Amino acid sequence: MGIDLQNVEALAPDQASLKAASKLLKPQKWPLLGQNPAAGLIWGECQGSGANPYRVIADTDDLGYKCTCPSRKFPCKHSLALMWMYAEEEAAFISGDVPEWVTDWVGRRRKAAGAAESEKPPGPAKSLAAAQQDEPEAAPDPRKQARQKAQAEKRARDNLRAVRNGLDELEQWIADQLRLGLAGFLNEMTDRCRQIAARMIDAKAGGLAGRLDEMPARVLVLKPEERPDALISELGKLVLLARAWRLDPEDPDLKRTVTSSETRDAVLDDPETPRVNSVWEVLDERVVTRRDGLIAQSTWLLNLRPGPQRFALLLDFFPAATGRRGNSFTAGERFQGELAFYRAGAPLRALIADRRPVEEDDGPAVWPQPGPNGLLGSWQAALDHAPWTLATPVLLPDGRICRTPGGEIWWRAGDGSGVLPVLGDVPEIAFGTNFAATAGIWNGVRCDLLAATSADWGTITLHG
Repeated sequence: MGIDLQNVEALAPDQASLKAASKLLKPQKWPLLGQNPAAGLIWGECQGSGANPYRVIADTDDLGYKCTCPSRKFPCKHSLALMWMYAEEEAAFISGDVPEWVTDWVGRRRKAAGAAESEKPPGPAKSLAAAQQDEPEAAPDPRKQARQKAQAEKRARDNLRAVRNGLDELEQWIADQLRLGLAGFLNEMTDRCRQIAARMIDAKAGGLAGRLDEMPARVLVLKPEERPDALISELGKLVLLARAWRLDPEDPDLKRTVTSSETRDAVLDDPETPRVNSVWEVLDERVVTRRDGLIAQSTWLLNLRPGPQRFALLLDFFPAATGRRGNSFTAGERFQGELAFYRAGAPLRALIADRRPVEEDDGPAVWPQPGPNGLLGSWQAALDHAPWTLATPVLLPDGRICRTPGGEIWWRAGDGSGVLPVLGDVPEIAFGTNFAATAGIWNGVRCDLLAATSADWGTITLHG
């Protein structure tokens, strides 16, 4: 059947969707565009406001479509934009093998009989040409601009004062918990943390509120005998964080941790943003529903080329009410891409600025060797930059994963030089396998394993 501009107009649920799709017709919005004419499929990755791109697929035969965004319009603006670009410039779509995530969708979907305009009920007239017309902008009003600037400056001063007062209250709250005793605090930890987290929301310290709200989950998952030390560590890091913010409230890393994160555009437009162009492998993707009603989607990447930036974290938040989003990546997947890192003493969180499939002439890409600074050298380096750090990724040398008769899981170095307790479970295939390297997240007490590589199995995900 093919896709033409008339199809796009007919498929659009309304004129507003076409208008939104027209704003996505830019090459920089689509780091990946592909097609397989034999299979009748086109696909792309559209970079939205978050770290993870939306994955979009369309069937050129029956005009079926799929997008990982949470939109309640069908098709969404991303699907419309993909088909619109294909109808106007098919050559922009690189021919190649169908990716696994596209094949998975094809295998699960049921082909429709078609979606011609005549088969759809009549609706309001829609126009691609109208969608691309620029709306006239009103002439700027100097007095209004001055008033808005003054209001913004006042809000900034008020927010700064509110955060400072909130941190004073937080330190007093921590002193009260220590004075009343840790045993009572552990018994009532969830309620007490929720109360102070609500106070931090009022104080414009949203980042800190989320950290406090999730603290019980981090502490109570440990063994009872480990909880007091972990709790003291958490409270001490909060004090360090509060005092560091007072010394430099404009530090981007501190602002991100205490108040809120920068927008995607702010990170990409910042000339001081660190950028790394390399081959990346997806270690694992975690989706966790937080107590504040947000879903955190974390994608961990490993740099397969030499360089100072070994790991990267793509982090997105979205309301639980929107439902579960489709996975943006598949564990073990590799891609060539430029990542833009949020500024920090030890950069980790990143955004994808540009992406393309790995080509054969890109050269060999293999897991890097662990650093020379011991098992937890990267953990110590992270604490040196930001002593309030809760966890950091580590790359462990060759070793095995073992289970004690009591059911506890440990990672053990191949040369017997060290062992680390493991958080959670791992797949049965992992026990006893000799891994050349293992990636995990160390929180100061236990290691949450992400993935490992071996000569026998290649890369396997260790998230049980």
